[in-house]
Amino acid sequence: MGDLGQILMAGGWAMAPILICSAVALAIVLERCWTLRRNSVLPPGLSQEVREWARSDQLDPAHLEKLSTGSPLGELLAAALAVRNRPRELIKERIEDTGRHVVHRMERYLNTLGTIALIGPLLGLFGTVIGLIRMFMQVMVGGMADPTKMAGGIGEALICTAAGLTVAIPAYVLHRYFRSKVAGYCVEMEKQATLLLDDLTMSAPTATTRPRRAPVTAASGKASV
Repeated sequence: MGDLGQILMAGGWAMAPILICSAVALAIVLERCWTLRRNSVLPPGLSQEVREWARSDQLDPAHLEKLSTGSPLGELLAAALAVRNRPRELIKERIEDTGRHVVHRMERYLNTLGTIALIGPLLGLFGTVIGLIRMFMQVMVGGMADPTKMAGGIGEALICTAAGLTVAIPAYVLHRYFRSKVAGYCVEMEKQATLLLDDLTMSAPTATTRPRRAPVTAASGKASV
């Protein structure tokens, strides 16, 4: 730890934004790893259980509220059940609207993580430029006679470059990983919502009974009662 601290100190003040970005990225990664657990997003057996509730018509507002707050999948299914007596297109529209909000919450902080992956190398490059400027200033003041005066600037430049890449590369990889994970969850939730939608619309009456026409007698041409 002592050597690491000395290296970070040798990077100069340009290391400060890089260290802040690394702390923010670490916090986002830990939070997303916890929030995007599969059992938390797609509880096992929840879809089948909800479809059985819908078939047996054992639903009430309190039940739907508990389902909605339990998980992202539960929120999506509860939105469909809340309008289960409406036409199929209206139920589908409600599912799509709720799905957009659910996806937005699952992607929370991922834009920040992507921004850190983008600016990490730029911050390292900024520190490199500062180090080179420092080196040239030392040369202008003392000339080339003492190479140790140049070592500080060169070391600062290299340390900032390495630190920026060290932060940016994992942030970029994890950003892509979480994006892919959310996309996979969206496909699975869409599949489960479609199954519930089919159950709700197929169980509803699809046709109305036509009124029976009164027979007409050939003799009078009037409808008989």
